[in-house]
Amino acid sequence: MASLDWGYDGPNGPDQWSKLYPIANGNNQSPIDIKTSEAKHDTSLKPISVSYNPAGAKEIVNVGHSFHVNFEDDKSVLKGGPFSDSYRLCQFHFHWGSTDAYGSEHLVDGAKYSAELHIVHWNSAKYSSVAEAISKPDGVAIIGVLVKVGQANSKLQKVLDALSEVKTKGKRAPFTDFDPSILLPSSLDYWTYFGSLTHPPLHESVTWIICKETISVSSEQLAQFRSLLSSAEGDKAVPIQHNNRPPQPVKGRVVKASF
Repeated sequence: MASLDWGYDGPNGPDQWSKLYPIANGNNQSPIDIKTSEAKHDTSLKPISVSYNPAGAKEIVNVGHSFHVNFEDDKSVLKGGPFSDSYRLCQFHFHWGSTDAYGSEHLVDGAKYSAELHIVHWNSAKYSSVAEAISKPDGVAIIGVLVKVGQANSKLQKVLDALSEVKTKGKRAPFTDFDPSILLPSSLDYWTYFGSLTHPPLHESVTWIICKETISVSSEQLAQFRSLLSSAEGDKAVPIQHNNRPPQPVKGRVVKASF
């Protein structure tokens, strides 16, 4: 079976992605290390507001390098912040590392976190589908939440319980009645900057909203992410040990802060 043309290790790892995806060396790549002393407080930034309909949750899918919880609902939206348009919820997923010491994609003043939650939205005011929006400069908005190891997170339990149903690559299972806003931290103060998807095709189409406040998971919960397999059923079991792209050069971009 052909492996992905990209991955997170060795010959097809992040430092090789530019061979197939030249944009990997672009000027607006993500993630980045957020230097808090250089972030500019911007008084024009509005609070972000999310209203997600739990009935929009459809399925959980093992995509081979992570799992996605997919939504189909035109009422689940992100508004406010730096946006004039409203953005529709499409999925959420996590990034993690092979140990609890790292795993987030964004860093803050050089500090690595154990994982990172990404809640992905697309500009439904301007485009007719995710597929159309994903390559457009104003096409995608992603809320990133840094995850620390600490107390177990009961709000994540429903997601973790579903992982056993999508153990291998390509597996999908129904996943309904879930509101991802319960995973957000209590404060929605944020940094924002223009960047890219953090894995191929790496389109520079993302306005990032990185929450200042973290959420926690336990070490045991994090280990459940690593039990997912990047291999298909019947193939030799290959756990997804880590799936975080290292920080990319900022190249003169300004990070704005809402606080």
